[in-house]
Amino acid sequence: MQEISHKRRTFMARTAALVGAQAIGGALPVQALAAESDIASLSAVEAVSAMRAGDLKSETYAQALLERCAALKGLNVFLSQDREVVLESARNADRARANGKRLGAMHGLPVPVKDSINTRSLPTTSGTPALRNFRPAKDAPVARSLFDAGAILLGKTNLHELSFGWTTNNLAYGPTRNPYDTNRIPGGSSGGTAVAIATSMAPVGLAEDTCGSIRVPAAFCGIKGFRPSTFRWSTAGVMPLTSVFDTVGPHARSVGDLALVDSVVTGDMKAITAPSLKGIRLGVIRDYFYADLDPEVERVTEDALRLLRSAGVVLVEGSIPGLVENWQVATFPIFQHETRLAISEYLKDYDTGVTWEELLEKASDDIKQSFGLFVVEGGKFRSTKAVYEESRRTHRPALQNAFRRYFRESGVSAIVHPTVMVPPPRIGQEGDIEVSGKSIPFYVAMSRNIAPGSTVGIPGLVLPAGSTTEGLPVGLEFDAPVGRDRDLLALGLALETVLPRVAPPRI
Repeated sequence: MQEISHKRRTFMARTAALVGAQAIGGALPVQALAAESDIASLSAVEAVSAMRAGDLKSETYAQALLERCAALKGLNVFLSQDREVVLESARNADRARANGKRLGAMHGLPVPVKDSINTRSLPTTSGTPALRNFRPAKDAPVARSLFDAGAILLGKTNLHELSFGWTTNNLAYGPTRNPYDTNRIPGGSSGGTAVAIATSMAPVGLAEDTCGSIRVPAAFCGIKGFRPSTFRWSTAGVMPLTSVFDTVGPHARSVGDLALVDSVVTGDMKAITAPSLKGIRLGVIRDYFYADLDPEVERVTEDALRLLRSAGVVLVEGSIPGLVENWQVATFPIFQHETRLAISEYLKDYDTGVTWEELLEKASDDIKQSFGLFVVEGGKFRSTKAVYEESRRTHRPALQNAFRRYFRESGVSAIVHPTVMVPPPRIGQEGDIEVSGKSIPFYVAMSRNIAPGSTVGIPGLVLPAGSTTEGLPVGLEFDAPVGRDRDLLALGLALETVLPRVAPPRI
């Protein structure tokens, strides 16, 4: 551990050598460590820079992260992990540097990967019993891009079974627990990756978002999450739910780290720099995103908006015609009709040896019930084919057009809103949620604010906005026009300097 201490002065001076400089334009300075010996608190940019420069051995860093993983095993973050393979991979990274080999942008960096993303070296279970022993023949392209850049697979993270929910209360593998209150959910479906990042088991990780599965856990765990524009990142080799909403994306503790991963995955290495916030226009849609909020979420959100105003941000009040009336009919019929076909094709295309029928037969009771109601033909709440086709043909395109028109006419860089209507519920609390005397369905509380971004396909960035009086994180989401991903990340570099820092969990 003294390896960092005696070289810290040199390490802090190596700003020109930062591996993330190409991704973030040198705008993110190396941050001081919470404690000089605590190398687990390094950002990805800092850690890779130190390893590339020789100030930190990859093996030393991997050992520190593995110790964190072991110490916090009770949070149930990982479904599979091979400690010796991680350490040997780290030693290989050290040998590559010693031998003068070309080092990648993620050299020696251990990365947790959501267990719905195919990896060769560890099983890909998608959190469901029928796939417990599935070993894909190839890494998913999105994972392979990180490994090709020098990243190391730290382990496969727990998730809501088959990604079909917002809690990560996985009945087959056990619930992942929120590190701010272990009796509460971390959000889902990418809860395992979010908890790994929040507790410094790793600085960045791969998650996946169909309808909030990156953003809800980021908000509930006090970290940063980025949902790219739909189709910007490859979804090949990833357990799907729909053809038009799914995307992979990163969790991290800094926007610079999100930008680094986005650069590696997309190959877009153009520098980004934080803009001045003075005069930046952000849209506030109160009749939709701010209605029926939990009082604590509302308080934290309004405090954050005041900070943005003080920094020179112009908050533009407005509305998006049709959003309140059409968000559900433009979203859920597509889920209901595409999930079975999408999963069936994945099972066949990647030679899982499992059929849809076998998958469903072995699934946990809650998934069987949910699929029986919403996904299986004849389910009580499954929309008709005509409703599905109307959603694909009319309602979703109309909502996309409405968002395009809103961005064009308002001139805002992004829409700002609370990510979720409520703080993290308790594990097992999946019925209606009471907010200020009003009963709100659980799925509405979780999905209302994040569903439009998925449905429309726009990029979304979640940043911590503060904490409730009980110490639970609250997230603020920034949604930008489709394709403006790098501009949104650049904006995030500025925003994270203004918004409150959420204290790490005391665990």
